[in-house]
Amino acid sequence: MDYDVLIVGGGAAGLSAALVLSRARRKVLVVDSGAPRNAPASHMHGFLSRDGLPPAELLSLGRDEVEGYGGEIIVGAVTELVPAGSGFWVLLSDGRRVSARRLLVATGLRDELPTIPGLADRWARDVLHCPYCHGYEVRDQQLGVVGGSPETVRYTQIVRQWAKDVVLFVPAGFLTTLQRSELVARSIGLVEGNFSRILTEDDQLRGVEMDDGRVIQRDALFVPPRFIPNNDLLVGLGCEIDQTGWAVKDGTGQTTVPGVWIAGNVANPRAQVITAAGEGSAAAMAINADLVDQDVRNAVQAFNMGF
Repeated sequence: MDYDVLIVGGGAAGLSAALVLSRARRKVLVVDSGAPRNAPASHMHGFLSRDGLPPAELLSLGRDEVEGYGGEIIVGAVTELVPAGSGFWVLLSDGRRVSARRLLVATGLRDELPTIPGLADRWARDVLHCPYCHGYEVRDQQLGVVGGSPETVRYTQIVRQWAKDVVLFVPAGFLTTLQRSELVARSIGLVEGNFSRILTEDDQLRGVEMDDGRVIQRDALFVPPRFIPNNDLLVGLGCEIDQTGWAVKDGTGQTTVPGVWIAGNVANPRAQVITAAGEGSAAAMAINADLVDQDVRNAVQAFNMGF
């Protein structure tokens, strides 16, 4: 085998796993597309000792650490994963083929946003998805929440922790009587109807225009997007996918295909950077333990054969 472990995806989860495995003296290759989900964000938050660090800087530091222990990192894409005996063939977009004993897929997810004119242009700037990641930076401002999903009301109640002036935008007839009373009790405003467009001025979000002409001034919007896992490689391998579209895994991140693990947002849509890093580390330890088990079996077999 060319590598003990091949890791698809060089974000926090993939690099954390590569660091643990490289320090365990495994031969590791990370294949990364160079297009992280949080690339539009200027800073990340909630990562102990790295709060406020630009995401690109965290990844740069991580790559240096992995390579310092002998791990290999290349920029590219994996086009196919093919089982081969007790390991796998990995096909790369540049035509190369390498082999690996175990796989960790950390390809993340993509955010599907509501189709509101102007919304995507402000993504990760003043249109935000995670109050724990960005709420403090827009505290005490005029905030809005773009609703429409079953989790919207609870999400809005969480956003309310960071500001007194919060407005929930929802389609007409969406809310129950109980939900209305809960929102009113915490002085959360309600705007019912359909969006026309997002308003900006001087490269800053200024508000929302509704289709009936109303304009509601807001400084920032929180939008719970629909999370779509980047799991084509996993589906191609035959990993079991649950009814919500996510790969089935055990507590260590191992999928239903032996030898294949997942970590980070492809496994957990709500994982923040620090969570993804932890999941990558945990998966790496499980992978190494699995390799040790195989090493023992191989050694016993060789011993019994007189080698």
